[in-house]
Amino acid sequence: MANYKIIINTKTNRLILYKNGIIIRQYPVALGKPSTPTPKGNFKIINKAINPSGPFGARWLGLNIKGIGIHGTNNPSSIGKNVSNGCIRMFNSHVIELSSLVPIGTPVTII
Repeated sequence: MANYKIIINTKTNRLILYKNGIIIRQYPVALGKPSTPTPKGNFKIINKAINPSGPFGARWLGLNIKGIGIHGTNNPSSIGKNVSNGCIRMFNSHVIELSSLVPIGTPVTII
């Protein structure tokens, strides 16, 4: 079974996906604005949703920290910027791909 891990770099606004210790994908992301920064630390994906309502785009990958997740966006121009309320935003095509690859329980480290 594949061993996935996600690292989110808050300095470069990149999400890096590892499979068995090897980088297999890198995606640009939007992160929290200064007043609502993306929390740093070690988390895991605890739930997934397809086409969640509201501004969450095509997929939701919920983390084990209240109200924070990796999700798509209805505002693609925000990707690469620090504009969210703490969540990690991705282009919808990217979050669909990510969601199809990683299972619930995947570790997520935000640095």
